[in-house]
Amino acid sequence: MSLNEIFGEEDSSLYKVRTHASGPIGTLPLTPQMLEEAPSGDLFGLSQNVGMGWKPKDLIGTQVLILGTKGGMRDHNGSPLALGYHTGHWEVDLLMQEAAEEIRKTKGVPFAGFVTDPCDGRSQGTLGMFDSFPYRNDAAIVYRRLIRSLPTREAVMGVATCDKGLPAMTIALAAMHDLPTIIVPGGVTLPPTNGEDAGKVQTIGARFSNNELTLKEAAELGCVACATPGGGCQFLGTAATSQVVAEALGMSVTHAALAPSGQQIWAEMARQSARATLEMEKNGITTKDILTDKAIENAMVLHAAFGGSTNLLLHIPAIAHAANCTIPTVEDWVRINKKTPRLVNVLPNGPDPHPTVRVFLAGGVPEVMLHLRKLGLLHEDVLTVTGNTLGENLDWWEQSERRTQMRKRLIDADGVNPDEVIMNPERAKERGLTSTVTFPTGNIAPEGSVIKSTSIDPSVIGEDGVYRHTGVAKVFNSEKAAIKAIKTGGIEAGDIMVVMGGGPSGTGMEETYQLTSALKYLPFGKHVSLITDARFSGVSTGACIGHVGPEALDDGPIGKLRDGDVIEIVVDCQELVGTVNFVGTENNRVSIEEATKQLNQRSKHPELQPDPNLPDDTRLWAALQSASGGTWRGSIYDVDRIIETLEAGKKALAEEAGEKVLK
Repeated sequence: MSLNEIFGEEDSSLYKVRTHASGPIGTLPLTPQMLEEAPSGDLFGLSQNVGMGWKPKDLIGTQVLILGTKGGMRDHNGSPLALGYHTGHWEVDLLMQEAAEEIRKTKGVPFAGFVTDPCDGRSQGTLGMFDSFPYRNDAAIVYRRLIRSLPTREAVMGVATCDKGLPAMTIALAAMHDLPTIIVPGGVTLPPTNGEDAGKVQTIGARFSNNELTLKEAAELGCVACATPGGGCQFLGTAATSQVVAEALGMSVTHAALAPSGQQIWAEMARQSARATLEMEKNGITTKDILTDKAIENAMVLHAAFGGSTNLLLHIPAIAHAANCTIPTVEDWVRINKKTPRLVNVLPNGPDPHPTVRVFLAGGVPEVMLHLRKLGLLHEDVLTVTGNTLGENLDWWEQSERRTQMRKRLIDADGVNPDEVIMNPERAKERGLTSTVTFPTGNIAPEGSVIKSTSIDPSVIGEDGVYRHTGVAKVFNSEKAAIKAIKTGGIEAGDIMVVMGGGPSGTGMEETYQLTSALKYLPFGKHVSLITDARFSGVSTGACIGHVGPEALDDGPIGKLRDGDVIEIVVDCQELVGTVNFVGTENNRVSIEEATKQLNQRSKHPELQPDPNLPDDTRLWAALQSASGGTWRGSIYDVDRIIETLEAGKKALAEEAGEKVLK
């Protein structure tokens, strides 16, 4: 392209460039004390504020920073000018606007900042997945820096929705111990009137390849899946579970999680949150008053009762670390899941395909809590962002007109009984809802692993509640190779798929939803098990064991497996215990003791290596989170442990260099 084509014939008015302006009218509300004592930054900030158009007479008021994950650009009619990464952050700025207007009504001074977020659905099976999990830590750092970089802010609101943006925001706000902070969850999108949810539709490629769909069907289903432009996906994946957890922590106002994006009740939630934020600031309530060990345990209880995403096993510990709370251990997760019944009937695990908007209408988090309080499973004395205790919030909810009208709306709109979406423990047991997660150990996973045991197809679980599968391993060194095998007939009923090298050091601990979703929606998939050191999407279902530790590239036994090895999986879905063991080869079955010895003596798989496309940014993340305790501590950055490790390494290198000089 020539320069003439780029610049074209310019209008002469372009050259009439102004060189000065009169500036805003008025005077700054300064006092002698401010001029004598305030930092120059505070004073210059006032100049910046009026420079952006704020009226000088309105400069004095509570300053509230509103941070959001907004992505994309819309015109004044709401039509896209530039696309965002996903629907989850497409309408977030509308919530921020509602909150800002509410703050202005009370003579407050709102500020806004944006750090957008990626889409795990968009990056499934691509190199973009290598940045997915590490993004969470990086975004939390940026959010914290933005908060600190506005020294005059007196409270912070975080508006976010999806898989990494909302956990990052929650982690960042959890670290603001002495500030009032609040989470405004960005809500959910609606399902199509006729079509598939955004989880199932991600399998159109695998189903087409296996002759389960025609090209026309795939194209039509893919077009309508995201039926409304804003909000997180319609299933209880990581995005929706993160909203539930934020409210369960007491960081969101009552009945905030899972509101339908773009609707009046959703916008009102932002205004309610703004009012709550200002009250927190007025009454001196800060984050450290909300986030306590009891609040963390409440969040874990709600995670279990909802049957939430296993990714929260990575996020809740990170939130706890940021809040200076006790980091939950595997033993804590087991204890809570054993005593907490699953009560929510929702996609992807059902048993019925209810979308998340129906959970909201059925009463959402506070409705589930009403059942849990009867079981004595909640700490009702914890303080929440409403300024009231959790118990007081639930007392209000139980008698509220909002609760009555929401539940009535579900009946009127969809003909669905709300008590069949959020069940009491007796009804849940009748419908076969089992507890959420199990942590199998064994010679393949000596440090542990995770399986969403509630998602195993009931037809392959024994009458005693135990899933048993002994089969021959088919080993893959990449997700790409594994999905190719599924699409081309390389996987059959009875196989045990092993996908190694997917941990932090190999791929940034990528999600493998391509694989789990394909297995769910293929007719033979329920008879296939998957074992990996990677992680799963929150919408994943099936007999899928992830988070295997140690990871393959950290000399984990999973990295020593070969095609033809025999693997025995036992998962007790009632007692929440399980094992995953190598037990020999097709021609030489041995005891677990002997098999463990043989596996330990093996060398790693000859093709095992980090993905050659792994970014340096992710390699650094993997090293830092490993020094901080790894995935079982939430893949956090524990600065003290990192510095200690670096100092020890520097000392060892210096000693080694000194020895070389002496030689």
